[in-house]
Amino acid sequence: MSKAFTKENDADTDSSDTEKDASVPGGKNYITPHGAEALRRELKKLRYEERPEVTKTVAWAAGNGDRSENGDYLYGKKRLREIDKRMRFLAKRLEAAEIVDPLAVKVSHVQFGATVTLRYEDDTEKTYSIVGVDEVDLLKGRISWMSPLARALMKMSEGDIVTFTSPKGQQEVEVIEVRYIAIE
Repeated sequence: MSKAFTKENDADTDSSDTEKDASVPGGKNYITPHGAEALRRELKKLRYEERPEVTKTVAWAAGNGDRSENGDYLYGKKRLREIDKRMRFLAKRLEAAEIVDPLAVKVSHVQFGATVTLRYEDDTEKTYSIVGVDEVDLLKGRISWMSPLARALMKMSEGDIVTFTSPKGQQEVEVIEVRYIAIE
């Protein structure tokens, strides 16, 4: 079909990958207090800063006349749809959030919120914090509780040997230390 016979927003009405990901398997969206606060801050910024600013721009552009060739108007409307979609996504994530404070966990084995030091087969040591899917940051050593490594580590204790499947194939690691500290 010719592009001339499609509405501008046809492609935008399809569910995006981020919107599909709003639900987590099992309906649980485990998240640390810091992660939940980051989502709240982003939602607040979108709602009270970015959206009103873009709305003003769209209103100004609409007052300029012909909207069909008005770049400011067309871009502004598209940006408003993106902001609204992200706000819906964040609201769903926060609604499903189950906040787990690592400082309140009083066990010695690995659970959500643990900071775990591992020794790999080549004697290198790495430390990871097990966090929610919205908090993953590999540069800071934060891995999702749903990742293959985190799943393999669940309920393990110091001294345990764990085998998991990584992109490099089967790997074996030793749990050196399990701590529950603030993750920021």
